[in-house]
Amino acid sequence: MAYAVIKTGGKQYRVEQGTKLDVEKLDAALDSEIRFDALLVGEGGDVRIGAPVVDGASVTAKVLSQFRGPKGIAFKFKRRKGFHKTKGFRRSLTKLEITSIQG
Repeated sequence: MAYAVIKTGGKQYRVEQGTKLDVEKLDAALDSEIRFDALLVGEGGDVRIGAPVVDGASVTAKVLSQFRGPKGIAFKFKRRKGFHKTKGFRRSLTKLEITSIQG
Protein backbone atom coordinates (compact mmCIF):
# COMPACT_ATOMS: atom_id res chain seq x y z
CA MET A 1 0.00 0.00 0.00
CA ALA A 2 1.30 3.46 -0.90
CA TYR A 3 2.22 5.89 1.84
CA ALA A 4 3.47 9.45 1.99
CA VAL A 5 4.84 11.98 4.46
CA ILE A 6 3.20 15.42 4.53
CA LYS A 7 3.90 18.55 6.55
CA THR A 8 1.26 20.82 8.04
CA GLY A 9 1.12 22.93 11.18
CA GLY A 10 4.87 22.55 11.72
CA LYS A 11 4.56 18.76 12.09
CA GLN A 12 5.11 15.85 9.72
CA TYR A 13 2.64 12.98 9.34
CA ARG A 14 2.99 9.56 7.69
CA VAL A 15 -0.29 8.86 5.91
CA GLU A 16 -1.93 6.19 3.78
CA GLN A 17 -5.19 6.25 1.89
CA GLY A 18 -8.11 6.13 4.34
CA THR A 19 -6.07 7.46 7.28
CA LYS A 20 -7.92 9.86 9.58
CA LEU A 21 -5.82 12.36 11.50
CA ASP A 22 -6.15 15.52 13.60
CA VAL A 23 -3.95 18.45 12.54
CA GLU A 24 -3.59 22.08 13.61
CA LYS A 25 -6.52 24.17 12.38
CA LEU A 26 -6.71 24.78 8.63
CA ASP A 27 -8.89 27.46 7.04
CA ALA A 28 -11.14 25.15 5.03
CA ALA A 29 -14.86 24.48 4.86
CA LEU A 30 -16.38 21.16 5.84
CA ASP A 31 -16.38 18.50 3.08
CA SER A 32 -13.83 20.48 1.04
CA GLU A 33 -10.72 18.95 -0.50
CA ILE A 34 -7.20 20.02 0.51
CA ARG A 35 -4.03 19.16 -1.38
CA PHE A 36 -0.64 18.76 0.31
CA ASP A 37 2.80 18.42 -1.29
CA ALA A 38 4.50 15.14 -0.38
CA LEU A 39 7.93 15.19 1.28
CA LEU A 40 8.33 11.43 0.76
CA VAL A 41 6.39 8.83 -1.22
CA GLY A 42 6.81 5.10 -0.84
CA GLU A 43 5.24 1.87 -2.03
CA GLY A 44 6.76 -1.42 -1.00
CA GLY A 45 10.54 -1.18 -1.43
CA ASP A 46 10.34 1.85 -3.76
CA VAL A 47 10.83 5.08 -1.79
CA ARG A 48 11.27 8.55 -3.30
CA ILE A 49 12.52 11.38 -1.09
CA GLY A 50 12.03 15.01 -2.09
CA ALA A 51 14.34 17.96 -1.69
CA PRO A 52 12.20 19.41 -0.10
CA VAL A 53 9.16 17.94 -1.95
CA VAL A 54 8.78 15.10 -4.46
CA ASP A 55 8.08 16.46 -7.96
CA GLY A 56 4.55 15.65 -9.12
CA ALA A 57 3.56 13.95 -5.86
CA SER A 58 0.64 15.18 -3.82
CA VAL A 59 -1.79 14.00 -1.17
CA THR A 60 -5.50 14.87 -1.25
CA ALA A 61 -7.51 15.02 1.97
CA LYS A 62 -11.16 15.70 2.82
CA VAL A 63 -12.09 17.93 5.78
CA LEU A 64 -14.36 15.96 8.13
CA SER A 65 -14.72 18.46 11.00
CA GLN A 66 -13.34 21.49 12.80
CA PHE A 67 -13.17 21.09 16.58
CA ARG A 68 -11.26 21.97 19.73
CA GLY A 69 -9.01 19.40 21.36
CA PRO A 70 -8.83 18.35 25.00
CA LYS A 71 -7.88 20.84 27.66
CA GLY A 72 -4.17 21.29 28.32
CA ILE A 73 -2.58 22.87 31.38
CA ALA A 74 0.29 25.38 31.33
CA PHE A 75 1.70 25.52 34.88
CA LYS A 76 4.41 28.00 35.87
CA PHE A 77 6.23 27.72 39.17
CA LYS A 78 9.20 29.41 40.84
CA ARG A 79 10.59 27.61 43.85
CA ARG A 80 10.84 29.35 47.21
CA LYS A 81 9.06 32.47 45.90
CA GLY A 82 5.44 31.51 46.47
CA PHE A 83 4.76 32.01 42.76
CA HIS A 84 2.64 29.63 40.76
CA LYS A 85 0.27 30.25 37.89
CA THR A 86 -2.05 27.85 36.12
CA LYS A 87 -3.52 28.59 32.72
CA GLY A 88 -5.61 26.23 30.61
CA PHE A 89 -5.92 26.08 26.84
CA ARG A 90 -7.63 24.10 24.11
CA ARG A 91 -6.14 23.77 20.64
CA SER A 92 -8.25 24.31 17.53
CA LEU A 93 -7.94 21.22 15.34
CA THR A 94 -9.10 19.94 11.97
CA LYS A 95 -9.96 16.27 11.34
CA LEU A 96 -8.86 15.07 7.89
CA GLU A 97 -9.35 11.86 5.94
CA ILE A 98 -6.76 11.02 3.29
CA THR A 99 -8.57 10.25 0.03
CA SER A 100 -5.71 9.72 -2.43
CA ILE A 101 -1.96 9.78 -2.94
CA GLN A 102 -0.65 10.71 -6.41
CA GLY A 103 2.91 10.25 -7.55
